[in-house]
Amino acid sequence: MQMNMENQFPIFDGHNDTLQMFYVADRKRDRSFFEKSSKGHIDLPRAIEGGLGGGLFSIFAPSKMKIKNNPGSDLSNTKTSYALPMVPPLDFGVALDHTLKGMAGLFRLEAESEGKIKVVSDVDELEACLKAGILAVVLHIEGADTIDTDLDCLSVFYRAGLRALALSWSRDNAFAHGVPYRFPHSPDVGPGLTDLGRSLVKACNDLGIMLDVSHLNEKGFWDIEKLTDSPIVATHSGVHALCPSSRNLTDKQLDGIKASNGLVGVNFHVAFLREDGHRDENTPITEIVRHMDYIAERIGIDHVAFGSDFDGATMPKDLKDTAGLPKLMDALRNSGYDDGALAKLTHQNWLRIFRETWK
Repeated sequence: MQMNMENQFPIFDGHNDTLQMFYVADRKRDRSFFEKSSKGHIDLPRAIEGGLGGGLFSIFAPSKMKIKNNPGSDLSNTKTSYALPMVPPLDFGVALDHTLKGMAGLFRLEAESEGKIKVVSDVDELEACLKAGILAVVLHIEGADTIDTDLDCLSVFYRAGLRALALSWSRDNAFAHGVPYRFPHSPDVGPGLTDLGRSLVKACNDLGIMLDVSHLNEKGFWDIEKLTDSPIVATHSGVHALCPSSRNLTDKQLDGIKASNGLVGVNFHVAFLREDGHRDENTPITEIVRHMDYIAERIGIDHVAFGSDFDGATMPKDLKDTAGLPKLMDALRNSGYDDGALAKLTHQNWLRIFRETWK
């Protein structure tokens, strides 16, 4: 399997929600991951076409409650401000059931791929897959709702390949408090980590599980900054100074990420890119570049990468899906990024983070 993009720039992406389109039930798939489709953003043919070499594939347990005008779904393009209610906590049993089905679905996809997809939990293995053109999947759980308070599930999930965990999605749980969807608004909403959350941070450090702060509120962010001995990573976030969404990172948070030798995967969701917060697919690809430029200039090229949010957000129309990634590469080149910088943005920065985090 050969990537159509230059092999020196295999793209490792910090976040997607693609598994949710395939694992809900293996009997109910409306498309195959192994055939090119116009639905969603990722399938294997489009990954190959666009040069996607791997990524953090998220398992996320959705809430039963649907939020009207969620900026990730149907926010009006004309709306200039919103303050959506926090999604209520999710029952542990529901979250656990969803997570187990998600893992089983992922392993089925790997088995069906005939060697074209590999679930990886070792950095050398990941790097080998990127070089060989095998789609490298790193298991990521978005929200610790599915972790029991004794942390037994964490140990089991780690043995199953879990290497990245977000303590919270944008709702509260036993460990942390999520940041609600608000615009314009600060991410400083609600209290920090609970005592259980502090124990979870230590357990993840001990095991070698990367902590993801993208949906965490600001007080929780700073609690992790004080507790962790690993780099702080936001897998799919943007710059608050450029788009004042509560989901984006302030300059002070960016500085904290640099101090930890961490990383920001830039989210491609248009409502987290645009200064006006509109969910407008006509947003140019250069808005993604604008956020990457800002982070690179403020905290350095070693601390920024891709964090698309494919299959969980609205992409710029010209990008559309993974097959459009070469257009983003062209935009980055036009912005002055040379080959060395592009190698860091596409995969080297993620590899460094994993080498400093995984055990």
